[in-house]
Amino acid sequence: MPAMCRQCLTAFEAGTRCPSCRSPRVTSHPELFDLAIAHMDCDAFYASVEKRDRPELADKPVIIGGGRRGVVSTCCYVARIRGVRSAMPMFKALELCPDAVIIKGRMDLYVEVSRQVRAMMEDLTPAIEPLSLDEAFLDLTGTARLHGAPPALMLARLTKRMRDEIGITGSIGLSHNKFLAKIASDLDKPRGFSVIGRAETAAFLAPKKVGIIHGIGLVGEESLRRAGIETIADLRRWDRRDLARRFGAMGDRLWHLARGEDHRGVRANRPVKSISKETTFREDTADRDILDGHLWRLSEQVSARAKAKGSAGRVVTLKLKHADFATVTRRRVLSEPTQMADRIYREARALFDALGQTGPARLIGVGLSDIVAADLADRAGDLLDPDALRRAGAERAADAIRARFGDAAIVKGRALR
Repeated sequence: MPAMCRQCLTAFEAGTRCPSCRSPRVTSHPELFDLAIAHMDCDAFYASVEKRDRPELADKPVIIGGGRRGVVSTCCYVARIRGVRSAMPMFKALELCPDAVIIKGRMDLYVEVSRQVRAMMEDLTPAIEPLSLDEAFLDLTGTARLHGAPPALMLARLTKRMRDEIGITGSIGLSHNKFLAKIASDLDKPRGFSVIGRAETAAFLAPKKVGIIHGIGLVGEESLRRAGIETIADLRRWDRRDLARRFGAMGDRLWHLARGEDHRGVRANRPVKSISKETTFREDTADRDILDGHLWRLSEQVSARAKAKGSAGRVVTLKLKHADFATVTRRRVLSEPTQMADRIYREARALFDALGQTGPARLIGVGLSDIVAADLADRAGDLLDPDALRRAGAERAADAIRARFGDAAIVKGRALR
């Protein structure tokens, strides 16, 4: 059975240890060297970058987030073992993990590390479809002749380079389509390398809960459960036309995915249509100070991604999902494109205020759409807000300071909510 060592990158016949370096970090699979669609996901990306820069934190639980009244942005695996999760209120996270080290995120740094990882991916293939700063699909079809090695070995080399040269780790999922590659990358985190081959696809999927399908969410899972569908095997028993009648276009998609069929290609360099970030709370909240803090952090993250991509947008969107799962979306068209966190936040906050008292929320999101090049953005200012250009200049100056001294060099008070 084909096998490889992820420590020294030796290819060999199956065994529990590498014959060259004796490492147990061995991956073997009958189709290991025949598959070319991969999903790479950095392990606890933000926390890993912080631990890289502060080695004394290596074995400590690290939480990225705001002050005690804020929420968890993300956390390392040590904290996750204690029950800490993204979007959890910070006070609850500290109850579960009182010895946690709390760190304010440094988005500019994370963007820069993401660019370094992307450059390494581009050494393997031009067919890269980023999903966020820390994950992407790769299609290495036809690259074996170029590299003199099969895709699996090149992907192992990628994660080894990430660890050795950048100081962060990633997990690889390798399969014959995007749907299965993404599932595979979650099977053995952190530092995992999992394979789902064609021959095992049906048997692998059958007992899995339908929630394994990315994008279904809690509402979709509950809707399927009411129809008597809890596992992929349950889903396969439905006729394709009946699924489409019951669930529309999603029903037809589910029919194909239940059989491990996904014909989407890895779309490299696709035009960006929108940039958005959202947070789902573990407990619904109507606290407007907490929600305002989220609006600012989400606006900063959307802004950071726009700046990293050299993009700006003409439309700001607010998304709010209530405790009963009812979703409200509001948009505002700007007089000129922006990539500034201050402008995005002010527009999102105005949309939020216009909703009035909305009751407890379980999710809040901010988006930027109608994307254009950044050189068209933030030039004329807002005629109704004479200070807009001054604040934009201050934000650019702050960006430069953070790029040099770290995100903690300048922190707005509302970011601590």
